[in-house]
Amino acid sequence: MMSSDSEQKDGSSRCTYRIAYALSPKKVESFIQPSLLNLALQRRIHLFPLQLSKPLSDQPPFDCLIHKLSHPDWIHQLLLFLSHNPHIPVIDHPHAIHRLHNRITMLQLVDHLNLTSPHLSLAIPNQLLLDTPPSLFHTLPSNHITFPLIAKPLLADGSAGSHQMSLVFNEEGLRALNLNPPFVLQEFVNHGGVVFKVYVAGRHVQCVKRKSLPDISEEKFGGSQNLLPFSQISNVAAQEQSDQSLAKLMEAAELPPSSFVNEVATQLRQALNLNLFNFDMIRDSKVEGRYLVIDINYFPGYAKMPCYETILTDFFLDIVQQKQSEVSNNCVAILSIIWWSSGNVRDSGIVKNGEGGLGKELSCIYNLASEKVAPNPSLVQVIRKCWDSGRQ
Repeated sequence: MMSSDSEQKDGSSRCTYRIAYALSPKKVESFIQPSLLNLALQRRIHLFPLQLSKPLSDQPPFDCLIHKLSHPDWIHQLLLFLSHNPHIPVIDHPHAIHRLHNRITMLQLVDHLNLTSPHLSLAIPNQLLLDTPPSLFHTLPSNHITFPLIAKPLLADGSAGSHQMSLVFNEEGLRALNLNPPFVLQEFVNHGGVVFKVYVAGRHVQCVKRKSLPDISEEKFGGSQNLLPFSQISNVAAQEQSDQSLAKLMEAAELPPSSFVNEVATQLRQALNLNLFNFDMIRDSKVEGRYLVIDINYFPGYAKMPCYETILTDFFLDIVQQKQSEVSNNCVAILSIIWWSSGNVRDSGIVKNGEGGLGKELSCIYNLASEKVAPNPSLVQVIRKCWDSGRQ
């Protein structure tokens, strides 16, 4: 279904790439901005929506598909499409995305990254999975995890319930927690009230600073509170911090070294086998040079990122041009097969010199070459075009 158009009014050849998207209405509204569509068209990229009421096999042709839908019917259809069209890039594979729907599995790979920075380290906060109802909870298991803790639902599927989080100061607060098991307890690490959001789109990486939860002290909250929903913590912080002091805090916070950010992003992209995601990283206030990844999100709100249009169109071009290059390389291989086959056809005795003429010999070459590339429909098409033009 590779479908690059090559039409121009002046008759010159200019390729236009077709990128299909399958997104929820809310995601379309936030991501498919006019600024993105306009820049994409300037760079010869046509972004268009799939008709979700139709099977993928009945859709217009496209060079690449981006998606963020989790309905089982869609996943089944997409996996079936991938099995029949392995040559068409789909961003990203549903199995790779699924890992990020679980707050335990999403972070497991971070501890296995092989980073080279001698002065900086990367980890994840200590965390624990509990499947006991909080009301029946008596004591925290000895798992090297200490209060205060962030309580989160295990599932991170984008639903409203998946964002219900609370700060827990003690076991009494844990028993009062209004969360259905299973859920995750993650140690809260003071980090200066700033989180670094790292956006990844293939090889393109951008890190931005965002306001986060303020540092927590026992004197501030622990004396009178056992449990605080995140919304209440934000309200308390807002009362204590003016806009001016918050602006100074954000300005004073230094971004992590770009080399470190890029290395983490690259290794995470490879480990997760994902192209479109972001991760939240904090800097430990107590341990110099220690960073922690606390969350990873698939296909995040890129429109919040400065110049997201340029980064995303660069990424789209990377994907389709890489695939185009692979097809070109395969075409070279096909031509080599054809030349190799022309000798083998005669040597094999299938067609002897002078028997049946050139047409029969080329027919055998066509069949041999087609068998070599049978798993790749687009390359079979290339062979067929070569054959048709040769017959003419």
